[in-house]
Amino acid sequence: MKDCGKNSNSPCAGCKLLRRRCGEDCVFAPYFPADEPHKFANVHKVFGASNVSKMLQELPEHKRGDAVSSMVYEANARVRDPVYGCVGAISSLQQQIDMLRTQLAMAQAEVVHLRLRQSAGITNSPTNSGSPSSHIMGSHQPKGYFHMDLDVDQSNNGFNDPMWPC
Repeated sequence: MKDCGKNSNSPCAGCKLLRRRCGEDCVFAPYFPADEPHKFANVHKVFGASNVSKMLQELPEHKRGDAVSSMVYEANARVRDPVYGCVGAISSLQQQIDMLRTQLAMAQAEVVHLRLRQSAGITNSPTNSGSPSSHIMGSHQPKGYFHMDLDVDQSNNGFNDPMWPC
């Protein structure tokens, strides 16, 4: 634990922002060092110094570090997105997962389709344009025995992936 009052000339980030004396028993000192003022500033802005102090004092010391990490993460997310905070980040990541799962399913379906065509011996037929994805991507070729209709919105969705041109 850092001892602000005796071993250091500078107060912790919490006491410095609050413009108060940083004592030996400062609850902020171990978690908000003087060289990371932005860390405490965001936590103070979102939760308030008094609330943070109360939360930390109510927790056993071995859980305080994790609590501070969580508060810092949530506070930083709130500063970036005041309305949704962490929930906005989680939602965005969930949308990316869903989109990637869809892309994976499309790729797996294409692999199955190509394997079926190959095993049926129609890979060298005149109806094959030579492009494995031309059938899925919307060209109007004669349908084989194992035809699959996949209507997929191929808008960019924030990704620049050459495998899925827009």
